[in-house]
Amino acid sequence: VQLVESGGGLVQAGGSLGLSCAASESTFTIDAMGWYRQAPGKQRELVASITSDSGSTNYADSVKGRFTISRGNAKNTMYLQMNSLKPEDTAVYYCNAGDYGGFYDYWGQGTQVTVSS
Repeated sequence: VQLVESGGGLVQAGGSLGLSCAASESTFTIDAMGWYRQAPGKQRELVASITSDSGSTNYADSVKGRFTISRGNAKNTMYLQMNSLKPEDTAVYYCNAGDYGGFYDYWGQGTQVTVSS
């Protein structure tokens, strides 16, 4: 399974950006999808996730109320709407998908999001 990301770019603080992720195929190996980010010198962290069955979502405290994760009609697609962006949101954002047991774990190539102050 390949994950293809799109979106990202450069935006001023307070602005908005959207990210998209599409899996190359629908598969039983994907129970949930999520977005991670990694800033220079920092560890990769979970930003938001969504389950394939119920659409249950989870957000990092730092993005609650500003970011929204959603699925497309095809459950192998996922979006992240980012509003009220802050300079500390600057990072490479990665799409992730896999099963609950961690046996299947797929990653996108990453897309840069830069928020200028």
